[in-house]
Amino acid sequence: MVEKLSQGVGWGVVLGFGAFFAILMSLLTLAQKRYLQEYQTSEMFMTAHRSVKTGLVASAVVSSWTWAATLLQSSSVAYDYGISGPFWYASGATIQVLLFAILAIELKRKAPNAHTFLEIINVRYGKVAHLVFLAFALATNIIVTAMLLLGGSAVVNALTGVNTIACCFLLPLGVLIYTLFGGIKATFLTDYIHTTVIFIIILSFVFTVYGTSDIIGSPGRMYDLLVAASEKNPVKDNEQGSYVTMSSLQGLIFGIINIVGNFGTVFVDNAYWQRAIAARPSSTVKAYLIGGLSWFAIPFTLATTMGIAGVALVGAGAIEPISAHDVSAGLVLPIAATAILGKGGSFAVLVLVFMAVTSAASAELIAVSSIYTYDIFRTYIHSGAMGSEVITHSHYSVIGFGLIMGALAVVLQRIGISLGYMYLLMGIITSPAVIPVAFSITWTKQSRGAAIGSAIIGVFGGITAWLVTAQSLYSELTIESTGKNYPMLAGNLTSLLVSLAVAIIWSFISPENFNFDETRTKLQILTDDEVVKNAVYLDPIERDENRLKKAFKFAVWSSVVLTVILVILWPLPLYFSKYVFSKPFFTFWVVISMIWVICSTCAVAIYPIFESKDSIVTVTRGIFSDITCSGPPRQEKTENVTEISVQEKA
Repeated sequence: MVEKLSQGVGWGVVLGFGAFFAILMSLLTLAQKRYLQEYQTSEMFMTAHRSVKTGLVASAVVSSWTWAATLLQSSSVAYDYGISGPFWYASGATIQVLLFAILAIELKRKAPNAHTFLEIINVRYGKVAHLVFLAFALATNIIVTAMLLLGGSAVVNALTGVNTIACCFLLPLGVLIYTLFGGIKATFLTDYIHTTVIFIIILSFVFTVYGTSDIIGSPGRMYDLLVAASEKNPVKDNEQGSYVTMSSLQGLIFGIINIVGNFGTVFVDNAYWQRAIAARPSSTVKAYLIGGLSWFAIPFTLATTMGIAGVALVGAGAIEPISAHDVSAGLVLPIAATAILGKGGSFAVLVLVFMAVTSAASAELIAVSSIYTYDIFRTYIHSGAMGSEVITHSHYSVIGFGLIMGALAVVLQRIGISLGYMYLLMGIITSPAVIPVAFSITWTKQSRGAAIGSAIIGVFGGITAWLVTAQSLYSELTIESTGKNYPMLAGNLTSLLVSLAVAIIWSFISPENFNFDETRTKLQILTDDEVVKNAVYLDPIERDENRLKKAFKFAVWSSVVLTVILVILWPLPLYFSKYVFSKPFFTFWVVISMIWVICSTCAVAIYPIFESKDSIVTVTRGIFSDITCSGPPRQEKTENVTEISVQEKA
């Protein structure tokens, strides 16, 4: 059903694009060192000196959250449930990023020198809790990378025939190289490029499907095809069996699973904490709010275009019905794109998935690297390790986890675990840690026992509820039965809610009164020559407590209001009213998705350039001067520069 490209094209994208970005990012890292004096110290490698501006952080947040599942699974649920699928995918995974803005600004206030969120756990609760949440953090990173490579390799294989095992190991290769060379700043720059390309491709799909396609060509034509498809094959548990209604029981169930599951993969994924650590304090809240709202457009607009286009194409007789196996594997998007654009559509999806997989993989690589470096090596192996030694072990961990990523994806693929299965499962494993992690930086009363107990009891309760529900409903425990919506719903809800109840009740029965001055003073910035306590080398205005408190208040009310709108005020009236969209309302819905993606493109593709124009001009002038030999001799670094001197220059 997918018009395959040649294997040469597949190898060209996987290896060629990977090599291109590895070389480009390495050259950009050298340019920043030469023209902006950004030397690669341990703090620069892991935190970018906590100085990244709003637009670049927002773009990085979008890139980190744009997995293969964002593109593939969102289109699959659109094919299964109609227009409710894209909305619930988008809203159910946006609110976590919006709410994380609260944790991000609290991090700046209460642990400004932290390198990972696990360091805060260690200072506040001690070694036992640190080990427990270290396990949850690594499990989260492993699940996320497994989904990235499972989805990415399946699409590359479907489109080009390139071996899936080879894809699992080669997709992260270029990422591994530029992450080794440039650290977190290189991942920010590639995140920006990848995010820009993703939005350009989505815009091209939107204008093709709703503007120039011979098969669809307009929202009105799409509506007619969806109505015809629902008459021929009504959607189970949808109002009137329609694809154009938010009144979808299975869509709502997926939305709940999506909401619960994605809390874990944001709040317990060190990649998001690292972006908060790297951001300027004044940029932190704005970056996460802009990033979350911009990311909403990717699954919402893409799946409202290509996911339901798959349904319309089947209804029009342009393609055969897509099998349940292919839907679960995330192949709705490439099948629809190929049917509408031919080999050009296949190539666009190939590039789209490559960008999503590699950009998110870079975030996971640097996240795991920081965990290994600061929470394993410096905590349990060599507590006195300094800057240069830290960088060396960061490199070791990047290489090691890059290899583990590929091997794990191969194992899961061989035993029949699909992208869709992993996506529904992730909340059962990761969400028990959400509440204790969030409380660790926001609530002084949570006790050590409550933090540890809520996470452990939550995960065992969630797994039990998941398996018992599957056995009760389907009388067997198989990959198929445990992957159904109801067992996954029971497991996800139990994991999160049990953890919440235990954390609150335990803390009220046996409260602690933690003083966050400990996290402010005990966590240290590393240098090659010394350890400097309680030092953030930024403009004093950036560290002003009153400004940070105002930012915290803004983060709370803005993220909560947006969350209520996205998961209650917008979708639930449409669900309970049992409204089936009219053609004008459907057209309005599509136009909203178009406007949203255009605004998002401006926010994360255009605004970062405007914000960083001075640095861009400086680098461009420096390169021009070197090429033409028209400038004065440039002073090269001739002596060791510590973290302090670098920051003072900034």
